[in-house]
Amino acid sequence: MRPIHSTSAVLAVLSVTTLVPSGGCGARDEAASSPESHHNAAPATPPKPVRTGRVAINGLDYYYEIHGQGAPLLLLHGGLGSIDMFGPVLTALSRSRQVIAVDLQGHGRTPLGDRAISLIDMGDDMAALLDRLGYAEVDAMGYSMGGGVAFRLAVQHPDTVRRLALVSTGFAQDGFYPEMLPMQAQVGAAMAPMMKDTPMYKSYVAVAPNPDEFPILLDRMGALMRQPYDWREDVVKLRMPVILVYGDSDMFRLEHAVEFYHLLGGGLKDAGWQREHMSQNRLAILPDVTHYDMFLSPALVPTVLPFLDGKRGATSWADQVAQD
Repeated sequence: MRPIHSTSAVLAVLSVTTLVPSGGCGARDEAASSPESHHNAAPATPPKPVRTGRVAINGLDYYYEIHGQGAPLLLLHGGLGSIDMFGPVLTALSRSRQVIAVDLQGHGRTPLGDRAISLIDMGDDMAALLDRLGYAEVDAMGYSMGGGVAFRLAVQHPDTVRRLALVSTGFAQDGFYPEMLPMQAQVGAAMAPMMKDTPMYKSYVAVAPNPDEFPILLDRMGALMRQPYDWREDVVKLRMPVILVYGDSDMFRLEHAVEFYHLLGGGLKDAGWQREHMSQNRLAILPDVTHYDMFLSPALVPTVLPFLDGKRGATSWADQVAQD
């Protein structure tokens, strides 16, 4: 394989999307003070959390923040990111929701620990974390790697997830553009020196409890990405409403997004005059959005939040005529 030299290639490989499968005790609150977002793509500054804390689960010390008030929403970030990467998206969500945002294993303020990085294991961890915090049921929204964790949470603990939003998330390795796979296979500690000037590295060292572990984190992430996976059989098990959101220039092939929607039962026939054949699930393709700016897109919250709130996307023609 050819080595990866360019910064853009490093960013492409390490903006980790849905990854691959592999194989608690006490919670404590901390003062509600955390660094504000490292991203300032919108004038609004993310609010400080109303509560922060840590929960020890299966050998990991997960850091979490709670923002806003309202129906609970679990929010999970992408690979080599953290809670902070959501910036104005977190601000918008917390206006009407109580957002439980978590730094995943080895990311942000959560230490790497001795375990391999596994979406399946983190799915179980999120269920334990929610239980310890007193949430019997939440909506869940995950971007990229966080989408993979949210997916595993919904599959493995379906009673915990009321509605599910998967953002730039795939269900199988063949969902990536083929040229991405050889690059993903090379991810490891040797890439660390090339990443000194990337937002991934800078945001990591700003908050990580052990910044020197960054090369080890790359090794663990590389090991995760080198494992083939296909979760078609799990997709069809989902019974809660699901929305899939992609950019029109995402890391995933659009054919994969459509197949995901089909597996959920959507897009198989005309919805009908009165939506009588309408699927409970949704598919959104956001224009002028890539995988690498999806988590800051101004279109993301207006797309996802009405679905999570159980609202219809449009007034029917019949309703309009009746109102005239």
